[in-house]
Order: sequence, then structure tokens, then C-alpha cells
Amino acid sequence: MRIATWNVNSIKQRSPRLLPWLAERSPDVVCLQETKLADAAFDALLGDELATRGYLVARHGDAQWNGVAILSRAGLDDVEVGLAGAPGFPEAEARAIAATCGGIRVHCVYVPNGREPESAHYRYKLEWLAALRSVVAAGPTDAVVCGDMNVAPSDADVFDPAAYIGHTHVTAPERAALSQLESLGLHDVVRERWPDERIFSYWDYRAGMFHQDLGMRIDLVLASAPVAARVQAAWVDRQARKGTGPSDHAPVIVDLDAAPDGDIGPVVPPPSAPTMGKRRVTPQSRER
Repeated sequence: MRIATWNVNSIKQRSPRLLPWLAERSPDVVCLQETKLADAAFDALLGDELATRGYLVARHGDAQWNGVAILSRAGLDDVEVGLAGAPGFPEAEARAIAATCGGIRVHCVYVPNGREPESAHYRYKLEWLAALRSVVAAGPTDAVVCGDMNVAPSDADVFDPAAYIGHTHVTAPERAALSQLESLGLHDVVRERWPDERIFSYWDYRAGMFHQDLGMRIDLVLASAPVAARVQAAWVDRQARKGTGPSDHAPVIVDLDAAPDGDIGPVVPPPSAPTMGKRRVTPQSRER
């Protein structure tokens, strides 16, 4: 089974890239974030196209912000929209959806950005992550949490730790909340497979960040032990970030039981401009 997660940063804008990518990579389960489309509009845009490709669809959208979806060719059972016990800001947002696909409980999540440390939105982020932990803890043993976590797990997951001092995504409380989620027995399968590699999944659109490989790793696949034991490959599909009209995120792909493309690895070349000097670009500040 091939599981992928991808923050598409507007499914309407990215559909011309998503559909060829589905044909090229042939994922069995796809978790999408930041779809930015209400459910009826999502169905009108992609319903027929996905059905002809054999995908069942569960979606939870908003007309302007957020939005998540699960596409599956491995079954789509016990769909749960939203996150039980999660706070709103002030109303509940379209940030989580879960379903059972091929015997695995798949949680597709778009964690709140946090905006600024100690702000109301930052506290909302921490409370939301706590609610996610509670939901996963109450669920079945075979599970994955896939999505844009809006947390870089360690300093190795940002291009320049000094650039993020005083900003979200790297603060101790955020990382502690992510660690509490992982303490349920979840494995960060990409990092575990490539412990010493430079791996990013997000590059801001500005200032040639992608071409210089100045990014962050905030898109994660966290797998319970029985699922992690089946991992044969785990990698970032950097190719999907290239070309015309890409998302600012690349898909993360995890292969269970078999690796049709091989154990590719991060596929990230050395940065072309490794000396940053006083540059202080903080791309996460532009997200909602």
C-alpha cells in the first residue's frame, strides 16, 4: 500500500498537477490538506475525475481556508469528519478527517499555524494538538497520522534554526506537543529511515527558497508500530514541487510491504546558497 500526504495549497489551483501526479505515482491512499474548497465544490471539480481513477473520497472543506480530504483505493470506512474535543477559533475549522483504509486508521490533519508565540492562535494550536492526541490514543492499534503538522520536529528540520528564533513551528511547547503525540507509539517514518539526511517538505515561494533548498520539514507521516514495521520506503516527492504552478509543499510518500520505486530517499541536492548570513526569512508566517 502506498500512502501519501500533500498540502496542495488550494485544490482548485492544483488540480492540473494533482491528476497527473496520481497517474504517475499511483498512491492507494492520499491525504490532502489546505484544499480551500467547500464540499459541494470539491465534488463538482474532482468527483468524476477521481471516481474514474478508482478513488473513494471523504472531504471536509471550507470555501476559503483550510480543508482536508482522503482519497482511497483501499476502502474508505468509518469516516469521521472533524476532530472530537478540538477547540475552535472561535468556531470549529475544517482541519481533520479520518477513515479506515485497508485496515489502517488514517488521520488526515492540517494543524493550526499558531501565528505568533503566546498569541490566542498559538494557544489554540497547542489545544488542538492535545485533542488530536486524545483521539489517536482512543483509536485502533494500526494507525497513521498524515498531514501538515506546522511543527518542525527538531532544528535539523529547518534550513537555519537562527532564522526561526522567536517564531512559531520551532518553539519548545509546539515540539513538546508533537512529542506527546508520538509518545503514543507513533514513528516519524521518514526521519527514522533517513536520520542524517537534509530533508524538507515545504519551501516558501519567495526569494528562490526552493531552488536554494531553504525549507522546513513540517509534513509528516506518523505511523503506529505495526504500520511502521511494514514500511519499505519513505520519501519526499520533491519532483512535485518543481515546474509551473506548484504548491509550496511537496508530497510525502510512504510505501508499505513493497516499494515500487525503490527506497528513493529524500532526493534533495545540496543547497546552492548554503551561506545565509543575516537572512531571516520565516515562511510559516504567511500561512493561516
